[in-house]
Amino acid sequence: MRILLILFLLVGLGGSASAQLNESDTLRLQYRSALTGNVQTGNLEALTLVGRLELSAAPGAQWAVKTQNTVRYQAFFGRKADSDFDSRNFLYAGQQRALYPFAMAFLSGNFRRKINFRWFAGPGLTWQAIRRAGHVLKISLAGVYEVTDFAGTTYNVPEYAGSARIGTWRATARVLGQHQVLSQRLRLFYEFYWQPSVEQTNNYRWLADIGLELPVWKGLSFSTHLLYTRENVVIAGVKPNDLILTFGISFRNHKP
Repeated sequence: MRILLILFLLVGLGGSASAQLNESDTLRLQYRSALTGNVQTGNLEALTLVGRLELSAAPGAQWAVKTQNTVRYQAFFGRKADSDFDSRNFLYAGQQRALYPFAMAFLSGNFRRKINFRWFAGPGLTWQAIRRAGHVLKISLAGVYEVTDFAGTTYNVPEYAGSARIGTWRATARVLGQHQVLSQRLRLFYEFYWQPSVEQTNNYRWLADIGLELPVWKGLSFSTHLLYTRENVVIAGVKPNDLILTFGISFRNHKP
């Protein structure tokens, strides 16, 4: 019940300025929340809920902060299948320039992947390749240190066996874009990550995060969201690939 309460709180607070929040916008405050999911009863009893909260604040022209948070819960016949969280946090400097630095700190946990807790943090640099009305494309590079606490000590790659904690330095390449198409009646947003370890060539992962929003009324939109992840080092018996497709609603708002 606690995770369900968190999901509804995420959605009940407000909305956002665009499909993906852009820290380089001149808006002082941007906010986006979304709730997707489904409920089934009868021969199959299933509950799936995904709550998202994004917030971007630029108190001054020379710096900004952004946080992106997701909570996911899924159960079949009352048995938990997912109970995950993901928090991506950024601090930007000179975000109005074509090239600007940032620091990032990510926190996460994944029940399905048997990850009790993971964090990584480090500095990076962003290039705004495209920035015009209705279209944004950014490319970022960063270096981070990561620590993952797994719920086990046996892995699909035998050389990591014996320890529940794996730490490594990673390079991080990120592509982020958002586009308004069909006379601004449809919003497309996407985010891709590639994170190889700089110490262990077989320890890598990548992520594709893609969404569509169809505005319907005063900031309210129908939305669909696809998340695909590949993690090459996992607990034995856990599949390295995951694909999640959800549908729901989102709400957006901003303050100039």
